[in-house]
Amino acid sequence: MAYIIAEPCVGVKDTACVKVCPVDCIYDSEGWDQLYIHPDECIDCGACEPECPVEAIFAVENTPEKWKSYIQKNADMFKQ
Repeated sequence: MAYIIAEPCVGVKDTACVKVCPVDCIYDSEGWDQLYIHPDECIDCGACEPECPVEAIFAVENTPEKWKSYIQKNADMFKQ
């Protein structure tokens, strides 16, 4: 997984990142508390990261320690 979306997106779900994603790998669904990046579809381009107004998007290796649990949370959303 190249990029993940962390806690700052919870309850916000601003779609600026969705609009710039060249492979449409950022998803929203009814009942979800935030947007999620599909780990198998993300091409690691980084286009979404600077567009996020709440700074919730991180490369996996740059995810702050306090939000590391969101790496697994993003992956789990697409195992269902």
